[in-house]
Amino acid sequence: MKIKLFNSLSRRIEDFKPVSNGEVRIYSCGPTVYNYAHLGNMRAFLFADLLQKVMKVIGKYKVKWVMNITNIDDKTIRDSQLNSSAWNAEMGVQTDDAFDNLIKLTRFYEEAFIDDIEKLGINRKDFFAMPRATDYIKEMQDLILKILKNDFAYISDGSIYFNVNNYRKTETYGKLFKIDFDNFVAGMRIDSDQYEREQANDFVLWKSYKEGEPFWDFEIDGKNYPGRPGWHIECSAMEKEILGLPFDIHTGGVDLKFPHHEDEIAQSKAGYGIEPTNYWCHNEFLEVEGEKMSKTAGNFFTIRDLEEKNLDTKDIRFALLSAHYRTKYNFTFAGIEAGHKARQRVQTFINSILKDITDQKKVISELEEKRELQTPKIQELQEKIFSELANDLHTPKALANLFLFINNNKPEELNQEEKIDFLYLMYQLNMIFNAWTFEEQKIVEIKIPDNIVEMAQRRADAKKQKKYDEADKLRAEIMDLGYQILDTKEGFEINKI
Repeated sequence: MKIKLFNSLSRRIEDFKPVSNGEVRIYSCGPTVYNYAHLGNMRAFLFADLLQKVMKVIGKYKVKWVMNITNIDDKTIRDSQLNSSAWNAEMGVQTDDAFDNLIKLTRFYEEAFIDDIEKLGINRKDFFAMPRATDYIKEMQDLILKILKNDFAYISDGSIYFNVNNYRKTETYGKLFKIDFDNFVAGMRIDSDQYEREQANDFVLWKSYKEGEPFWDFEIDGKNYPGRPGWHIECSAMEKEILGLPFDIHTGGVDLKFPHHEDEIAQSKAGYGIEPTNYWCHNEFLEVEGEKMSKTAGNFFTIRDLEEKNLDTKDIRFALLSAHYRTKYNFTFAGIEAGHKARQRVQTFINSILKDITDQKKVISELEEKRELQTPKIQELQEKIFSELANDLHTPKALANLFLFINNNKPEELNQEEKIDFLYLMYQLNMIFNAWTFEEQKIVEIKIPDNIVEMAQRRADAKKQKKYDEADKLRAEIMDLGYQILDTKEGFEINKI
């Protein structure tokens, strides 16, 4: 099935065409490991995971997915410095060695990050590589030398800066984000790794050594320039070294369009003579009460925070993936609860199907085997769901088709072939959403409390009287109490969630 993606370069949805037939190479901007990642960060990683899974399951591509680990930048240095208030005992004892302290802090948060993403259903084994920036200093220096040689950079006070003015003479600077150059002043320099969108000035490629910071020697024309890389150069060097240029897709949050991704384009073109990628794909912000979730704003939740509130990470994943990646997601606990109920609704339907399968164990064991669907009814459902996912990863429309099928079909009304096909389709879909389980279901008589039965009967009576608002309210109340109503030809069935 043909995949379509919104490309930030062209600002439109395009047919996806890989550089190499049958293979997709994806680079995702990963975490800066100076603290625990919050849920706003996690949306970008969930989006990238969704993308690579759709490429595998629906596009049938082999995927090479790379996500970098930023372990050297302003923030990691700040928080790893001797006697930093951000240091905690779990990282070990600080020493006078700035590099040793940096590694201790960043490895601690790197391990925490990997633990968090795996809780959210992102499998560490799906990554082709997770390179650390400090392992590619030589490659960064080689790229900087190329940029200098091509007259797109200059040295000032021991640092090396990208010359935006020179670059603009032959290339476009502002492909991903419209930049106002009216107030641009050639030669104005920016040393910080992150800066405002209005600051379209020369950015740093190599920062001169400051006392107390980790540093690397960098010899240029017989002179040493000790220091460390700027943030932007890291990705440009790592993606070229690991994936080659051009690779297929670069992902990240919309906040990275400028300056980070714009500078990646400029650096690769200035040094390697080629832009890094053909498709730039960006996810929108996750907000809290209309504001971007961020550490600076103090309105963020980590996975650990949400686990302490007894939230299931599968519900968090499902809730976030239920919204289209290019729309802003407003985080609320009610939204996660809605995700839980929707996920359980599908799980209950799957379990009901499994109960009616004669040889559950055999059927479950064969779900991993690749095959074609046999029944027209489930073939049609697959076409509806997969076509929406293939169309710029439209998860809301894909799930709407799934829930419409569940609403309009009762498990007992499907024949055996349709039930097996449905389970196979859901297994394929679960390779993308990672939200459901497929386990043998034992038929156990469960005593339904009298008050639940009474509420279910009142709901049935309300439906007969066409009091649909009242019926929906009762269904919701019953679900809140841990039970689910399934309408049948005879009336209704009550299941424990």
